[in-house]
Amino acid sequence: MRLHNLSPRPGAKKRRKRLGSGESSGTGKTSGKGHKGQKARSGGSIRLGFEGGQMPLIRRLPKRGFNNAAFKLRIAVVNLHDLNDEFADGATVDENALRKAGLVRGTIDGVKILARGELTKKVTITGAKFSEAAKRKIEAAGGTIS
Repeated sequence: MRLHNLSPRPGAKKRRKRLGSGESSGTGKTSGKGHKGQKARSGGSIRLGFEGGQMPLIRRLPKRGFNNAAFKLRIAVVNLHDLNDEFADGATVDENALRKAGLVRGTIDGVKILARGELTKKVTITGAKFSEAAKRKIEAAGGTIS
């Protein structure tokens, strides 16, 4: 293969449609724009939702409710069996350790430990929320919560 042998894949290069090039082309005369009127003009288009000066539907309908999504707390959930798999006996578990282990990603507002699975290792957990069952299981395994 040499540089002079290179060519685009078949079908990769498509000719642009030449408008206004003779009636028999199918796009001659008015170039597919119909006859006269606002939409046939250069730069002539009406904005989305415009109804010819009539009060638009979006403004005629009543507005109700609100959305508080911007203030929603994003809590990352970690289960006990994940802690069991990732951390050694006597390890300290906090948000940074969970990020390094790949259990927590992205922008979050906190971490919550849930009780799914069993914990067999003594771990010290700091800076997290817990379910009641998770708290019992951690303390039963000899771990501490601070």
